[in-house]
Amino acid sequence: MHKNQDAADLPTVGLGIPFEEWTIGRRFKTVGRTVTEADITNFVCVTGMLEVLFTNLDYLENESLIKGRLAPGALVYSFAEGLLMQSVMQHTGLAFLGMELKVHKPVFAGDTIHVQCEVTEARPTSKPGRGIVTAVNNVVNQKGETVLTYTATRMVKRFDGK
Repeated sequence: MHKNQDAADLPTVGLGIPFEEWTIGRRFKTVGRTVTEADITNFVCVTGMLEVLFTNLDYLENESLIKGRLAPGALVYSFAEGLLMQSVMQHTGLAFLGMELKVHKPVFAGDTIHVQCEVTEARPTSKPGRGIVTAVNNVVNQKGETVLTYTATRMVKRFDGK
């Protein structure tokens, strides 16, 4: 850092998208994240989702119709939200208001997912400093397959003073 540049003068990177930039039709994608065996184990233990599909490798290999180390849909959704939080919600997200979710395909340990987002609605609220945004979020694996889709509605900070 240059001696004459104070840290307070430096711009902060990684901040979220303010309401004014959530325009209908805007599309973007997040970086990817690989789902690991440790992620699955930690998630099912923390949440209590101790279903044999997620905890019993012998069952998966010998009895299950689905082969491979399966990740819960709730984990996939949680990772998708994490990818969005890291990239577009820092300092601008105010509230998660609701969603509709559909799982299309299984996700397994070793799969890499990212989120493709499209804004479908954006409107200001009656209270100043906030707006409501709805977006369709497609969670896509490394093969280009959509594995999960959810439409989320959020309250987002406005910076235009209205």
